[in-house]
Amino acid sequence: MFQRVEKQLLSLLKESIESSYCCTSRQPAFYDILNSLTLEVPKEKEFGDFSCNVAMRLARLLRKDPKSIALDIVSSLKKLSSEIRYDTLIKDAEVKGAGFINIFLKEKVFFDYLALINDSQEQALKLDLGRGARVLLEFVSANPTGSLSVAHARQAAVGDALANVLAAAGYDVTREYYLNDEGNQINILGSSILLRYKELGGEKIEFPEDHYQGTYITDLARELFDDKALRLKIEKLSVPDKELFFSEQGAQRILDIIKKELDDFGVRFDVWYSQKELGKSGKIESTLENLKKKGFIYEAEGAVWFKSTEFGDDKDRVVRKSDGDYTYLAPDIAYHEDKFRRGFNKLINLWGPDHHGYIPRMKAAVRALGKDSQDLSVIIVQLATLFRKGQPVPMSTRKGQYVTLREVLTEVGRDASRFFFLMRKTDSHLDFDLELAKKQTSENPVYYIQYAHARISSILAGAQDKKFDTKEPDLSLLKEPEERDLMKAIFEFSYCLFVCAKQLDPYGLTVYLQCLSGVFHRFYDRHKCLSPDDRLTQARLYLIGTVKIELAFGLKILGVSSPERM
Repeated sequence: MFQRVEKQLLSLLKESIESSYCCTSRQPAFYDILNSLTLEVPKEKEFGDFSCNVAMRLARLLRKDPKSIALDIVSSLKKLSSEIRYDTLIKDAEVKGAGFINIFLKEKVFFDYLALINDSQEQALKLDLGRGARVLLEFVSANPTGSLSVAHARQAAVGDALANVLAAAGYDVTREYYLNDEGNQINILGSSILLRYKELGGEKIEFPEDHYQGTYITDLARELFDDKALRLKIEKLSVPDKELFFSEQGAQRILDIIKKELDDFGVRFDVWYSQKELGKSGKIESTLENLKKKGFIYEAEGAVWFKSTEFGDDKDRVVRKSDGDYTYLAPDIAYHEDKFRRGFNKLINLWGPDHHGYIPRMKAAVRALGKDSQDLSVIIVQLATLFRKGQPVPMSTRKGQYVTLREVLTEVGRDASRFFFLMRKTDSHLDFDLELAKKQTSENPVYYIQYAHARISSILAGAQDKKFDTKEPDLSLLKEPEERDLMKAIFEFSYCLFVCAKQLDPYGLTVYLQCLSGVFHRFYDRHKCLSPDDRLTQARLYLIGTVKIELAFGLKILGVSSPERM
């Protein structure tokens, strides 16, 4: 419904501008402005339910003061809004500041929205922005060489919530984990476990500095060593087969740990895509051959190069080294070509900040494959710092050790972990306060939101016991400022979802849910839901029931539970 109201307002604005200035300006630029009209939802309620800055955009073109233009548009707007096709839409319009047009909606718009949500539940809150476009969202994709770190945890929370946002906005979303299960890091993993295995057998080992140092390596080695049947099998293997065995066993066992950690975090992938299988399929060679035919691959200095400078990269990139081994770029190009071949309209990759420099070459690769660079979006998920009692938690306590997702989950739980990892814009560094995340007070934002949901659940349960009927209430009885504030906050849910989907960042939803909870708590503190007036009670129960639906759906998108009791 939000989209429908916005569309009606834009149509009304466009018509108002045309009626005021179409005769004086027939320039293409004039119609460009008309066709790119946008509305914003003001942060402050005194600036209306919607605002528009079109007068400032028209000022230079019309050679007229923007405030005068805005006054003309508002005058026309008020005349048109009295017509039958618009008479249920606008309550008032005004000009503020240098020429901002503020629009106030009629209460019926809010009433209709409440009714729609109560009738269709969360379905009414979804958008059709994506219109079923297929999106492949690749995130986390940590090497299977150790447990997931705090950095991976934030990527997991952001990626999963973003997938939910896009699905709610009308996209067909597939979650994918790219498994880098071959190459030097896997070989080193296998060698690390093998050496610790030998230590357990009594051999004296000088452990290399470049090997994985964590105690988890010893734990993995012990698992294999303590299995007597497996130990006999290992002893019969040749040295190369033994190294391969430990690499494969290590990678698989760590992958199992990663899958369990993600599952406990509420993150599940539709596809686990193996780089090893990509190599076996012949797709890397095929992709490079196709690029060569297009003139984007050449040989120099004994290596094979991708001509990425033709697509804006600062230098050409090696895809096959002089020793015949592929660089990371070669399978990555083939992998992205395969994504497109699987029929996805849009690719989204979530990477850590250490991959920022990799973006231009992947954008170049996408263009070389014959796609628009906008078909690939890369989101850099900044790091998180854990704090306890105001002090940063050491992220590396001893060599080879780091704070893991499992440790955070154990300390603060899934709900708080997921919410806190989302509480800053994805491209901003995050400070994660462990002590705050554990508090069961209004200071803790996730507790604050969940408490609002639980409080409403309790009120509605009590009303049900008293046989209050919430069907077909008289919403015109909701006249208090706090009631209108609550209706407006409810109405803005879809706008928030729209912005999150467009910006590819679920952060805005954490802010919105806190605001909605705050507006509800203020309403509750000043007004009795169960009043002596049964008809007013009926209307208020209907109102807060709508809040409950939105809170539950918003928390669901973020991967956070919505308890009935606390």
